[in-house]
Amino acid sequence: MARILAIDYGTKRTGLAVTDPLQITPGALDTVPTHQLLNYLADYLVREEVETIVLGKPTQMDATPSATWQAIQALAKKLQHLYPHIRLEYVDERFTSVLAQHTIREAGIGKQRRQRDKGLVDRVSATIILQSYLESLSMLH
Repeated sequence: MARILAIDYGTKRTGLAVTDPLQITPGALDTVPTHQLLNYLADYLVREEVETIVLGKPTQMDATPSATWQAIQALAKKLQHLYPHIRLEYVDERFTSVLAQHTIREAGIGKQRRQRDKGLVDRVSATIILQSYLESLSMLH
């Protein structure tokens, strides 16, 4: 089987998470500067087989699209053009940053490390997006 990759897109940094090849366990992959995302993905997709890319869909509390939605749609269009064989899916990411920060604190990661590792929340958010997607798949079966 091929992996599933999740993207938590941000204007400065983008968090990435990926499943194992059996699509059972999600895990944080990396945080990359957003302007380097397409190059990073090109390199990664040469080395690893990915069948689905899950993009976080940012929405406001009233369910309207957030400010980054247009940038995510532009990214999706590029990904569809570059990788037509990879399916694109979306997951509501409304609370992922809050959940990620809570998860990080619950894990006992200290304030200094949280401040030093700016990408930690992005990676954990991407993992939560991926976990949500996997859970939605299990509900279908």
